[in-house]
Amino acid sequence: MGVVIVDGIEVEVGPQERLNGIQAAERAGIDIPRYCWHPGLSVVASCRMCLVETGNRNPESGAVTMFPKLVPACQTPAKDGTVFITTSDKVKQSRAFVEEALLIDHPIDCPICDKAGECYLQDYHFEHGQKERRADIAPFTSRRRDMGDTVTLFVDRCVMCTRCVRFTREIAGTSELLVINRGAHEEIDVIDGFPLENKLAGNVVDLCPVGALGDKDFLYSQRVWFMQRHPQVCTGCSTGCSIYTEENQDRVYRVKPRENPHVNQWWICDDGRYGYHHVHSEERLIGAVRQAGDATEALEWSAALPAVTAALEAAGRLAAVLSPHLTVEEAYALAKWIRQLDPEAVLALGPVTTVGADETFKNGFTIRAEKCPNRRGVEEVLRHFTGGVTPFEALVAEVDAGKIGGLWVTAGSPTCWIDDSTAERLAQVSQLVVQDLFASPLWERATFRLPGVSFAERAGSYVNVADRLQTAAWAVRPPAGARVEGSVYWELLGYRGLYAPRRILDEVAQTIPYFAAAAEPVPPTGVALKAPELAAAHAAAGGQP
Repeated sequence: MGVVIVDGIEVEVGPQERLNGIQAAERAGIDIPRYCWHPGLSVVASCRMCLVETGNRNPESGAVTMFPKLVPACQTPAKDGTVFITTSDKVKQSRAFVEEALLIDHPIDCPICDKAGECYLQDYHFEHGQKERRADIAPFTSRRRDMGDTVTLFVDRCVMCTRCVRFTREIAGTSELLVINRGAHEEIDVIDGFPLENKLAGNVVDLCPVGALGDKDFLYSQRVWFMQRHPQVCTGCSTGCSIYTEENQDRVYRVKPRENPHVNQWWICDDGRYGYHHVHSEERLIGAVRQAGDATEALEWSAALPAVTAALEAAGRLAAVLSPHLTVEEAYALAKWIRQLDPEAVLALGPVTTVGADETFKNGFTIRAEKCPNRRGVEEVLRHFTGGVTPFEALVAEVDAGKIGGLWVTAGSPTCWIDDSTAERLAQVSQLVVQDLFASPLWERATFRLPGVSFAERAGSYVNVADRLQTAAWAVRPPAGARVEGSVYWELLGYRGLYAPRRILDEVAQTIPYFAAAAEPVPPTGVALKAPELAAAHAAAGGQP
């Protein structure tokens, strides 16, 4: 075990760890400013903002020998005995000079820049910059260049950190971006005929430390200091990327990646980044409805749930379809309630949507063909209650055989998930309850229609394709008339107070061995529910127990 000294603070470094000065300083609770360095990209040491004093401590005498010149912390290995000084006058003066040089050629257009409030250049100027501007203020142009369908470049704001160029080469593997010209005339551009249109393109906006790269979807829509961010899980595919959903006054304005070394590192795909717009669609379903012949009756939720319960109790044998878009807590609560009404009720996994094939990028990031966030979690809930996983098609066959009297179907997919012919077959039951986000052929045939909520409006846990459980907080309230599925099942089970997903997860962890690791508080990066070798064996068996 090695020891690195940062501003007099000793930091332990493992024998197999490869840290640089910035990472060692972070362990000591010290932030070294930087523009070009990012932990997920190669090191170029071009911005010079992270210059520090460094030296070595003699392991025998303890004497420290300092080197005469400042060195970039991002490029300097933190080995046993390495000494870093990050707060000396020499270091502070160097940072001030770098800030001053950048601001000479940078337009001070913060009032109209989307990056204001989260801009490194802005923050570092106040923390590390000169007290007074020594250069004349000259007029700037605001040259703007489209990089692709989702990203625009404000050329004069760029500080040439080259993070975006390295990302397209090292992470996406598509190499659309490059540096053109030389010296003071350097600029970022796209290769002729190859616009920035890879499926990870939006990440370059997150990587940009200043306001040079703008997200067209978010541009000029909201100030960052007005928004609240909420930790959530992307429900666009079974990778289950960790994300932040950022909103103001119950309206989602953008989705950004949340660092998770076990799932998505620092990145998300553009499908997940821009796939939130359905949350505020005018076609969202609102208000509980009962269908009687050709007549429809709007119901208050206080009347709808007792009516549904009474109808199912009189329907005979029951069944429920647990959507892979439900959280673990919701799937468990619904299964438990249905089994209370009918101990022999059929419980089936909802349709698992797949689109194309898995798409893996140069760094290993994978967009899954399976477009469901919680198939694994729902499967294990089903195994607990039924001993196996009944596929959706098997349930449809049970309905065709006249063995089902009452059916509760959950959906929650933002895309159409069922066709007319299948809906017609399921509608043969005497009592059909459907919970969904948008109208579907099955919704139109339901006896009771209960509007559900989107990913941004629900709290709970998801298990991704690698058997990792992550928890999400709700970000915005659902539209009036829609109700979180979990709160519906909570009330049906007779639990008191407000819906508390953690309380249900505690019960799940105590009763289903697969979820035992979730008995402890789940960290932000999630918790592995199976040993890697068991997960691999499970995947090799085609998902069969």
